[in-house]
Amino acid sequence: MSGLQLRQPLRTQRPPLQVLLMSGCPEGAISRLGGPGPLPSLIEKPFMIDGILPTWGISSARGSRMRETRFQAARLLIVDDEPSNVRALERLLRAAGYTNIVGTTNPAEVLSLYRDQDLMLLDLRMPELDGVGVLEQLRADAPPQMFLPVLVLTGDSSQDARRRALAAGAKDFVTKPFEVDEVLLRIHNLLETRYLYREITAQNQVLERRVSERTVELDSAYLDTLERLALAAEFRDDETGRHTERVGEAAALLGTVLGLGAEEVFLIRRAAPLHDVGKIAIPDAVLRKPGSLTADEWEIMKSHAAMGAQILSGGRSRVIRLAEEIARSHHEQWDGNGYPEGRSGEAIPLTARLVMVADVFDALTSDRVYRKAWPAAHVLAYIREYAGRRFDPQIAGLCERIETRRGLLAIRQGAGASAERRRTVSTTTMARNRTPRQPPAVGP
Repeated sequence: MSGLQLRQPLRTQRPPLQVLLMSGCPEGAISRLGGPGPLPSLIEKPFMIDGILPTWGISSARGSRMRETRFQAARLLIVDDEPSNVRALERLLRAAGYTNIVGTTNPAEVLSLYRDQDLMLLDLRMPELDGVGVLEQLRADAPPQMFLPVLVLTGDSSQDARRRALAAGAKDFVTKPFEVDEVLLRIHNLLETRYLYREITAQNQVLERRVSERTVELDSAYLDTLERLALAAEFRDDETGRHTERVGEAAALLGTVLGLGAEEVFLIRRAAPLHDVGKIAIPDAVLRKPGSLTADEWEIMKSHAAMGAQILSGGRSRVIRLAEEIARSHHEQWDGNGYPEGRSGEAIPLTARLVMVADVFDALTSDRVYRKAWPAAHVLAYIREYAGRRFDPQIAGLCERIETRRGLLAIRQGAGASAERRRTVSTTTMARNRTPRQPPAVGP
């Protein structure tokens, strides 16, 4: 039975079945053999794909009820080594309502095109670089958070081809020849997944930003609480309330010059101001006594180190644990003659050794009820003299560097530069006005 004979019973089907004749005979010969009735659409062999899809596939798309209403602006990339196939797919998609379509016959161009696309339609069998190779390149090049659905359109219907394509990252697989409505539905579904992924990603970014903002807010409140705690103790011994802050800045400066990492320096900067929090437990009669302390009063004063460690003990954060370490050991001396535990050398935590120098520098350059401030040059000479005895010699040596001295002086002058300029105290006057505590030069 010839194709012309077969078309006669097909014409009686309801609904009528569209017939497309494909033949190597010229149209005139077919007309003479066609018999009664209109001649169906004819494609002469050999034919190009452009000849058959516009007559059958695209006309079916235009007659189809499939119209894209949600994702018309979606960006679609077509990759096929046959230019006629690319053009035919472009027309099919535009007939369905899509407006942003890019096509290429060179699979090597995919890496330069895919990043701003929403969906890729990919042929599997291509010379040089096939569809699986393109998928493997995408997997290696695309950022982890990117989701680009790929619909494979191929004439290879084998299970091996389907398995290889899906394993390489394709999200769907359609064999040629395909039914137009099915392909359009699959494209729509993949775009829906793509847009849902984008929405979820955007929502997650908003949530992450809000969590980050909340975390910053909580961190700020936490650090603010630490500063207030340090000030609560400091206002009892330093009318300016700036000593604790300057000690934190100076200890961070020394840590930086010593070569510590940025995170460790940050923690020292936040923990060091709590070094004297134990003074909260010291009676005013001892803490603010203008004269020399008795032996018993000196023991009470020294207890502020252990008291501070006890107040800060049990903390979960790194800052609080570090502050506890500093509060306990910042009066320990390199030669073992400090308090409260009499530690010596490197048995004293490095953070406490840094704070020891920073604390002495700021304390001796500040007025106290029991003495007047020393000039900065005399304090630096004192640190140099007691290096290896009271102070870690390496940290004390940092104070000999010009940049360290400038930094310490800038920190000291930052809070009360005008007061410092008004203060002119000679060595003789300083010695006459100072009523020392024990130990004479360092103080609590």
